Amino acid sequence: MKASATFISTLKEAPADAEIVSHRLMMRAGLIKRLGAGIYNYMPLGLRVIRKIEAIIREEMNRAGAVELLMPVVQPAELWQETGRFQAYGPELLRVKDRHQRDFVIQPTSEEVVTDIARQELRSYKQLPRNFYHIQTKFRDERRPRFGVMRGREFTMKDAYSFDRDKAGALASYRLMFDAYKRIFDRFGLQYRAVAADTGAIGGDASHEFQVIAETGEDAIAYCPTSDYAANVELAEALALLPERAAPSKPMTKTPTPGQATCADVAALLGIPLATTVKALVLAADDRNEAGDVAGTTLWLLLVRGDHSLNEVKAGKLPGLKGGFRFAGAAEIEAHFGCQPGYLGPVATRRPVKVVADRTVARMADFVCGANEADFHLTGVNWGRDLPEPELVADIRNVVAGDPAPDGKGVLAIQRGIEVGHVFYLGTKKYSEPMHATFLDEQGKPQPFEMGCYGIGVTRILGAAIEQNHDERGIVWPAAIAPFAAVICPIGYERTPAVREAAERLHDELVALGVDVVLDDRGERPGAMFADWELIGVPVRIVVSPRGVEAGTVEVQGRRESAATAAALADAARVVKERVAA
Repeated sequence: MKASATFISTLKEAPADAEIVSHRLMMRAGLIKRLGAGIYNYMPLGLRVIRKIEAIIREEMNRAGAVELLMPVVQPAELWQETGRFQAYGPELLRVKDRHQRDFVIQPTSEEVVTDIARQELRSYKQLPRNFYHIQTKFRDERRPRFGVMRGREFTMKDAYSFDRDKAGALASYRLMFDAYKRIFDRFGLQYRAVAADTGAIGGDASHEFQVIAETGEDAIAYCPTSDYAANVELAEALALLPERAAPSKPMTKTPTPGQATCADVAALLGIPLATTVKALVLAADDRNEAGDVAGTTLWLLLVRGDHSLNEVKAGKLPGLKGGFRFAGAAEIEAHFGCQPGYLGPVATRRPVKVVADRTVARMADFVCGANEADFHLTGVNWGRDLPEPELVADIRNVVAGDPAPDGKGVLAIQRGIEVGHVFYLGTKKYSEPMHATFLDEQGKPQPFEMGCYGIGVTRILGAAIEQNHDERGIVWPAAIAPFAAVICPIGYERTPAVREAAERLHDELVALGVDVVLDDRGERPGAMFADWELIGVPVRIVVSPRGVEAGTVEVQGRRESAATAAALADAARVVKERVAA
């Protein structure tokens, strides 16, 4: 392709509202143009990247046996009401009415629609397993759209849905998709990790996120450098850091700590390690009657070591908190503890509370905690002697770097990642049972489908790839998803026939070899031309100059290389193809 046959619109400066690297560079490189809050036009170069991403996804999904179809963006609300998600999804679900005042949604995902297809079309176990997928526009009405395509409202997503006769079959389908995703991200040329994750609003029993590694990532990933273990921090298991509880060696003492309301401040005042203190957090679980009104409230006191933090996802899975919780209000805390946060502890509360100790806290001895009185803490506190054993011992904290890995093969490290893919094993309870989606088994009895769902954020990958691959000059695309794999930059294209002839011949040779190449025929000055293609991020640049043509050579330079190397003009096409493949 010649550059004049497409549309190139680069900027020297990014718009003021571009917050992160990928947003700034996509705007400057002319990949996207803002239309509204969280809504973008994808310009020709951006669309070329999207189409390459989609092509890789299609090839690997088809290879894994999935069948492509296309489900609508606008979906009847009745289907979402069957699963309860019409009410439960929240304000991110854009609800609309047609001229007849019938309710519809602008789909953020398609579980209900594909389940409706399955219950109509898949009637027998002989038709299973089956996996349907599509690549379609999605819309989520983000409260605060930001970061360009990373947190936009309209986006493109590949979502797939598997239907099986039993759990074993569903887990086999899950593994098939997991392996397909690994091939997809390998082909993208991105550094990524597949991490165990929470199932979130989609629901289900098993889940893995595919995270592109980037320092600017929103998610924290815990992984073991010496094994295959990796998990999102919200799910990573935190083992007890003490082998057993030591015997008490100090008396419990009420100690003045005036104005010191944090564990760090108390430890500094008393000259003790922060790891000997215990942090108290108070959660409230409201009991509701059949009418949905609050009929009573139970307070929970969760204890983590002073240098640790509470993991709210783990807390939400505790018996009694699965139905939802909130942080207790000031009046509730005052009524149960007799003081305000900063001095709370599990010893002699004014009213009964349910005490949950993190695994490490349950093994601590002679620890320091709040005395339930302003400006005082208790030192030398011991379980069983000074207060009852905790009602529940559970993993309720976030892991930190240096913690033992749950697989016993080393210690954990933490890195940042951007979620671009997610696979779920759903089972039957989230969609097939509420929607009465069944098939007939060998005995002719109806059985609910075992389901899985699998998503890839197509447009989000653009942002994630750039966050991982950029420098001070612009984007550095992996060749597989770059808008062009190579660019020919002729110097004096319009005024030097020999340069024009050599550049066009090389272009045609590369096309014949299957290289996605663009010839810059715009007549730009060398500095401006080079700056454009470095900003756009094309992996390989070939410079054809009058002097080089006279010597029978061209200059070939990779986007990450600091200097060009000479290649014989007659052999340049082969050299470039090998560079692109590498």
